[in-house]
Amino acid sequence: TGMARGLISSFGVRSLWRGSSPMISAVPFQNSLLMGGYGIGKQWSSSSSSESSDNNNSNLLPVFVGGTVGGIAQSFLMSPVEWIKVQSQVIGKPWIKVVRGSSSSSTSSSFLWSRGLTATLLRDGIPHGVWFVSYEWCKTNLDEQTTSEAHKQLTIPLFSGAFAATLAWAVGYPFDIIKTRIQACPNNKQHAMTIYGTALELVQEANGKVISGLYRGFGLKLVRAVPASMIGFTTYEWVAGQLRN
Repeated sequence: TGMARGLISSFGVRSLWRGSSPMISAVPFQNSLLMGGYGIGKQWSSSSSSESSDNNNSNLLPVFVGGTVGGIAQSFLMSPVEWIKVQSQVIGKPWIKVVRGSSSSSTSSSFLWSRGLTATLLRDGIPHGVWFVSYEWCKTNLDEQTTSEAHKQLTIPLFSGAFAATLAWAVGYPFDIIKTRIQACPNNKQHAMTIYGTALELVQEANGKVISGLYRGFGLKLVRAVPASMIGFTTYEWVAGQLRN
């Protein structure tokens, strides 16, 4: 809250949304790549599986593979978009000026636009697999505990979405803060910060406390991610139900 008050005092309320335009514009494409990659990965994994079972929880591997594939696919879009967002927030310029500045920078523009890609892949690959798996596991187990259609259509997807987001970000968040630190470094820096070096720097800033260093701001991330996951999965279940009917 202190940081938010400082931003508003210095730059006005609009500063809280600085860098949001490219993110909002990329969300439809991000979700398309995520869900498309998820569907392709799940179909491939299911067709290659030689075992079947009546227990839905035994079929979580295809869900994990599909979610991971989807996460990796959308990373290649979101990494440069998030670099633009971070740079806009750090230097206080509109995103379009950040893009123009990258093309005129003495540093290779391809180097700048790919900065943080590896950390983004680590943040979005396996954690998205965890996201889908934890949702499916939670939903399946809760479905078995009730016969209420209202719970199955609303309460269970909401709760399962919250559970999935919390677990997935618990796995991927350290790479998110590392990615942000890497992308926030000045454009004229010729050598990108490494993931390991950035992690050590964060831990050192937290007086050697690994959890405090790598999970700084985790609560704030959940404030955004949990409601988004709840709404996303509930909407998905509703649309899927309408299509089935």
